[in-house]
Amino acid sequence: MTGHIYINCGSGAVALNLKISKDSPVPLYHQVVQGFEDAVNAGELPPGTKLENEIELARQLGLSRPTMRKAMDELVRAGLLVRKRGVGTQVVAPSVRRPLQLSSLHDDLAKSGSRPTTKVLEFGTAPAPAEVAGHLGLAAGADAYHMIRLRSVDGKPLAVMENWVPLAFGTLTEEELAERGLYDLLRGLGINFHLAHQRVGAALATRYQADLLEMEPREAVVTMERTATDDQGRPVETGHHVYAADLYSFEMTLMQH
Repeated sequence: MTGHIYINCGSGAVALNLKISKDSPVPLYHQVVQGFEDAVNAGELPPGTKLENEIELARQLGLSRPTMRKAMDELVRAGLLVRKRGVGTQVVAPSVRRPLQLSSLHDDLAKSGSRPTTKVLEFGTAPAPAEVAGHLGLAAGADAYHMIRLRSVDGKPLAVMENWVPLAFGTLTEEELAERGLYDLLRGLGINFHLAHQRVGAALATRYQADLLEMEPREAVVTMERTATDDQGRPVETGHHVYAADLYSFEMTLMQH
């Protein structure tokens, strides 16, 4: 069967058709979750859309309230819905889920079908601070490329990225950096990435970061520090990135040996 949900999207009520089959081996709540995910990703439910309460949604779909609640809980955990006191349940922008692997944010976004854009905030050569020089195997105070970029996805600010790269690997330009990912540029210089040491954490946004990411100061952000090496064991780049926490997460698979 096809369930119809009538939702007020601000421009009038729209009918959202969800395919719900009680004969399917897929649990009913998961069918609801998949239907909502597809609608959000297709733009049928834009961010800010307010949903009816669970009792009304369950009635419209012909489902039990516990089934509907389980679906809503799953959608909240997935970051597609948010419950706000005094407002109700609303659709939020889908978050970027990035696997923990040796790749650039630009490449990951492009592969996922998103439209990444880059604004170069700072670019040039500068003496590397002691900690940065240590990560890159440079003498203290040696010059290196230094860059700060604002990465957006589908027009929304996502990350503030600061990176350092040794000068010895070749020439980087601000123009190329605005159009392509850093790792793509470095591969073009003949660098073969091999491994990276990476640390993921959380912090409160500074005013500078908050202004760039269009959030309030001291809102939560995801942080990532990484130093990558090539197949000859040479440090290639080191960086510190800050991501909007409501739009970004890392994914990993754990195994017991």
